[in-house]
Amino acid sequence: MPAGDGALAVGLTVAAAVVGQQYHPAGWPPFDLFAYALSALVSLPLALRGIAPFLALVSSCLAFAAYLAAGYQPSLNFWCPAIALYSVAAHRSTRASAVGAALAAAVIFYSGLAAREPGVLVAVVQAVVVPAVVWVFGHRSRQLAERNHQLAEVTAQLHREQEWRARQAVAEEQRRIARELHDVIAHHMSVISVQSGMAGYVFSSAPETARTALGTIAKSSQEALRELRRMLTLLRHGSEDDAPAGAGEARDAYAPVPGLAQVADLAERVRTAGVSVEVRTSGEPRTLPQGMELCAFRVVQESLTNVIKHAPSADASVHIEYRRRELVVTVSDNGRSTGRSVRANVAPPSGHGLIGMRERARLYGGTADAGPRTEGGFRVRLTLPVSSERFDPEGGRPPA
Repeated sequence: MPAGDGALAVGLTVAAAVVGQQYHPAGWPPFDLFAYALSALVSLPLALRGIAPFLALVSSCLAFAAYLAAGYQPSLNFWCPAIALYSVAAHRSTRASAVGAALAAAVIFYSGLAAREPGVLVAVVQAVVVPAVVWVFGHRSRQLAERNHQLAEVTAQLHREQEWRARQAVAEEQRRIARELHDVIAHHMSVISVQSGMAGYVFSSAPETARTALGTIAKSSQEALRELRRMLTLLRHGSEDDAPAGAGEARDAYAPVPGLAQVADLAERVRTAGVSVEVRTSGEPRTLPQGMELCAFRVVQESLTNVIKHAPSADASVHIEYRRRELVVTVSDNGRSTGRSVRANVAPPSGHGLIGMRERARLYGGTADAGPRTEGGFRVRLTLPVSSERFDPEGGRPPA
């Protein structure tokens, strides 16, 4: 039982006792012990209106009817059935509140008749208006409570969806980071592995060749560290604007992400590992969105890394085609080994690189196909849809 309901019931009981003792209209019997008992039976059921509102209404109405039948003045205890009716309308269904309103109207009409002086018309108006007003307020309160409950459910559902989307975003970010780390580490470590094997093999017989291989190892390791530092800085700060001003090392980590302009440098590094690489470009080159250029660069990087690992002396070619509505990048090799290079011990492929290529292409609405060629060797073909509009070479956006 709510404390407020109990206090209300006790307060109305005490008020009825005090008023009944002090107020003695002419023609009405005095407020005796029986009147006190009946007044308590009218008011005290209101303590149950929060947990059993309909029972409180029925009990209060019956006690009030008994009070009126005993001939006591009807002005006392009049509002107790009305308060009980409000609780029924606020907490129970429309049908239950309609039954309760009819019961309260009957008791209020009886009290109007018992008053003798106002007459039947006033008793009818009173029996209609009072329950109707109380029912409307109680019904509105119930509707508001239902809407608040629905709003709470919708809010809880929204929070669950937000948490689910947050988990999805975290999972997607983890997959993206895994792809980036795989592309960076796999490529540079493959170059380092091949060059270290070559340096060890010719260390005594060809010191100059060994020295060149060590230089390539140093350059590849520096580039790998630079890319890893850039990725880790982005993970820490989230965006370039978050980096502290004047922090030179942190600012250096925000170097532009690789794109198609860096494919020539990538091919040069691969050539130092013993793979002959030819880079060709057809169509009208234009600046593409940064993410799309990174996607194409990573596919070329992963494809050439696979050539280093599985055919270190093969001849490879990279063909970049700028078509009107799509970008097509093809990386192929002839699969032959001339024996000019020493292949280092490399772990067998796990297939994650090809999966990463397809995921990157799918992210930009494109496709990535990989498989052996009929004439020998292997081919990777990336196709990305691009806008047919001309792009501004400076900003990568259509000119205004």
